[in-house]
Amino acid sequence: MIYLDNAATTQIEETAFNAMLPFLKGEYGNASAVYELARNSKRAVFNARKQCATLIGAAPNEILFTSGGTESNNWALIGAYEALSKRGDGSSVSEKADTSGNANGHIITTAIEHHAILRTAEYLESLGVSVTYLKPDSEGFINASQVIEAIREDTFLVSVMTANNEIGTIEPVCEIADAVHSVRKDILVHTDAVQAYGQICFDAFAKHVDLLSASSHKLGGPKGVGMLYVRDGIRLAPFIRGGMQESGRRAGTENVAGIAGFGAAAEVSFAGIDAKIGRETELRDRLLAKICDITGVIINGPYEKGDFSKRLPGNISVCIKGIEGETALIMLDREGICASSGSACTSGAREPSHVLKAIGRADDEAKGSLRFTLSHHNTEEEVDRAAAVLSEIVSKLRARNRF
Repeated sequence: MIYLDNAATTQIEETAFNAMLPFLKGEYGNASAVYELARNSKRAVFNARKQCATLIGAAPNEILFTSGGTESNNWALIGAYEALSKRGDGSSVSEKADTSGNANGHIITTAIEHHAILRTAEYLESLGVSVTYLKPDSEGFINASQVIEAIREDTFLVSVMTANNEIGTIEPVCEIADAVHSVRKDILVHTDAVQAYGQICFDAFAKHVDLLSASSHKLGGPKGVGMLYVRDGIRLAPFIRGGMQESGRRAGTENVAGIAGFGAAAEVSFAGIDAKIGRETELRDRLLAKICDITGVIINGPYEKGDFSKRLPGNISVCIKGIEGETALIMLDREGICASSGSACTSGAREPSHVLKAIGRADDEAKGSLRFTLSHHNTEEEVDRAAAVLSEIVSKLRARNRF
């Protein structure tokens, strides 16, 4: 098998697996209890909190563990709405409504966010919140001036993803956050960093954004664990109510094994980040060069050989004319090659990708989309075989379709 779908999930790193093992058997204590067995679990959770915090320049108490990126994104948006429905100055959001007559505040996000953001924004719209969906340029970029122009008197949250899960575009999130805060310090800035955390450097993100979502299984950790960074002093309503776990802000017995694995995976991923980025960029460029030997290939998102400042190092997204992407994926699978046509969360959807449509792809182009996402575990031999097999598949499909 050749696995080229690391944006969907990654194989668990040995270090993360070993960190989990004690808490799956002998160290089974509840981290909220007071005896020694429980204290071992509590220490493991704190250590992971410290590991995840250090990597973005945050304090341990600013890291809250969740069940994954989707929960973190939901919590950021809904928690901000619920907390900010009553402003610190004593006035409600409705009292800051703009001339449109909207009475429940305003959010700014983008048209290319993951559905965990878009569906949550739609839910808030059903509650009367106004949402502005910024359109990207042809490479998927959102710029700070767009965000600033969209700010209204009742804006309380801006949410812009760090890197796009389909086309790999790395957004200027820190620049956007600084620009927003220079205009209004009371507007919260959130970023969905699920695809980027552990893939690019995050040294100073905590100095810029107020809220940040990440997920364990995107960087070699276990599934079912995520985190939400909440800047100290930010009021965010609890998303799950019950016990006093996570400082009373996220109830439920901690997934100690998963959290320990997450912390270990994050530490390992960031410790070797430069070598990892270099390796993935090299493999990406090698595979893309071979794919572009096929006629009728359109690269989605920004691309310059050797550059990883604007595009995730392991991401390739293309539209190939004259084929159906879903059919090509089935044929690749028969050859033992795992890839995707976009987000794993929309697999099987009939409609073309909202991301590709937002950057200007026509429906017939978008339906021929394929995404290959590599990791440092891949090899040159795997890349070369995948390219050769894809070329054969495209020829067969085009012959069938008389393209």
